Amino acid sequence: MAESQDWLTQLKAHGYRLTGARRAVVQVVASSARALTPVEVYDAARTAYPALGLVTVYRTLEKLEELGLIQRVHQEQGCNAYLPHAQGHQHLLICQRCGRAVYFDGDDLTALFARVGDEHGFVVREHWLQLFGLCAKCQPEVNRDVS
Repeated sequence: MAESQDWLTQLKAHGYRLTGARRAVVQVVASSARALTPVEVYDAARTAYPALGLVTVYRTLEKLEELGLIQRVHQEQGCNAYLPHAQGHQHLLICQRCGRAVYFDGDDLTALFARVGDEHGFVVREHWLQLFGLCAKCQPEVNRDVS
């Protein structure tokens, strides 16, 4: 709840109106533990604000991304999903079945990215790493490591 209130404060500070529709979208995205597509945000937010339009969802997501509050997650199907932005320098593990997203620290990858940049004549200024697989709940029983 505190995160969504912070997002609303930042939206207002940047000149955006805090409508009921925008509040519903912010609440859904801020409270999600998984990456949500715009349609999933729309469906979930309509329970709190039935008059919500899909265009409002897209515009609100765009504004939240511009402010660095959420980040885009690329999915295999080509559709983007969104989740709250990482705190500090972190990367993502994303479950391909349920969409659960987990951040992990990635500072130790800086040397690798610098070396790759050097090998190809680039100066790497930023990077975005997302790993996809199956979380423990979604892995088939046969593939689970039983100790």
